[in-house]
Amino acid sequence: MGVREEKQQVVQEIAAKLRESKSTVLVDYRGLDVGQVTELRKQLREAGVEMKVYKNTLSRRATQEADLTDLDAFLVGPTAIATSVEDAIAPAKILHQFAKKNEDLEIKAGIVEGKIVDVNEIKALADLPSREGLLSMLLSVLQAPVRNFALATKAVADQKAE
Repeated sequence: MGVREEKQQVVQEIAAKLRESKSTVLVDYRGLDVGQVTELRKQLREAGVEMKVYKNTLSRRATQEADLTDLDAFLVGPTAIATSVEDAIAPAKILHQFAKKNEDLEIKAGIVEGKIVDVNEIKALADLPSREGLLSMLLSVLQAPVRNFALATKAVADQKAE
């Protein structure tokens, strides 16, 4: 296979990831040592997130193919692309937490559900509770009226028993 075909295959791979992922985060990893990058990749892998470094020229071609050319402004310097097809919050949450501990990791931008978002929106997304946390909040809100009714009924029954 020629070099041109390999590059076209990589461009198609990047474009497919950009289109199919629920969330994508672009980061500048300059200044991180091998141990830090290994730890970051481990955390991302455990959450089902894939992080890969591509050449910016190939990434720009992929953004054209995926109709996300607004992302080209962020494809400058060393850029790693973290994608998740399962969880829209996981890449943002893990990278934001890692960036708090390691100032060398810089979040550039991202894509959430097909929409390009800036750093502030990524950080806001990262601050959301996990899916399990949101479900438990919803469950407690749904249980509250029933629980209060049961307590009121018990109080009335206890009062009549006296």
